[in-house]
Amino acid sequence: MERLALILVIIGALNWGLIGAFNFDLVASLFGGQTAWLSRIVYSLVGLAGLYSITLLFKERIRQD
Repeated sequence: MERLALILVIIGALNWGLIGAFNFDLVASLFGGQTAWLSRIVYSLVGLAGLYSITLLFKERIRQD
């Protein structure tokens, strides 16, 4: 679950980077525009992954020395 969340957060970060740098929305261009249902699903999954990733900030890590 953590890996999937990380992948989705990276996709979202790359998409926002493209929007900021080049005014290009990759998700919208791949899935038919910002209002297309498939784009909205991707945006929603990225948002949920971001919310889930907040919990990783507070998770105890096990040290393997």
